Amino acid sequence: MKNLELDDRQRELLLKIAREAVENAVSGSPPGQYSIDDPVLNTECGAFVTIHNAGNLRGCIGNITAATPLWMTVMNMAVEASTGDPRFPPITPGELEDIDIEISALSPLWKIKDIKEIEVGKHGILIKKGFNQGLLLPQVATENGFDRISFLEHTCLKAGLARNCYRDGDCEIHIFSATVFGEVR
Repeated sequence: MKNLELDDRQRELLLKIAREAVENAVSGSPPGQYSIDDPVLNTECGAFVTIHNAGNLRGCIGNITAATPLWMTVMNMAVEASTGDPRFPPITPGELEDIDIEISALSPLWKIKDIKEIEVGKHGILIKKGFNQGLLLPQVATENGFDRISFLEHTCLKAGLARNCYRDGDCEIHIFSATVFGEVR
């Protein structure tokens, strides 16, 4: 499981694309058009875009895996995080100066058999059981002070399952890592 290596220029470009996508979505304009020839940014990989306003979560949407280049996944998820997260009303034009954007570029998923493989702060978790699934990004554990068990339990709850469902033999646990970066405001 290898993180996608992004240099400062690539990170800045992805943040610029995400910021423009949010601003366009909020104003009702179509997404920007880009011609990106960077092989890393054209890698197909999953990504999440998280938006905060004054430190409070304001939207977070992502694709676990993607069939589009990273830059396009980031652009699409920025639009969804700003206007389509069902937990929040769409971001308004008056909020644009107060929000900050964080991007998590995901490694491929890795199915595990032993929960001891989970490194809190390094790995995110995807729990699947039947038609239910829930995902928490690696930084969620760190931000909330979770240990391995509480991280697993919260991921189960996010999936709409019992807190200890991760112990069930028919529950799949996948881990991944993420390259996480954001705007400095």
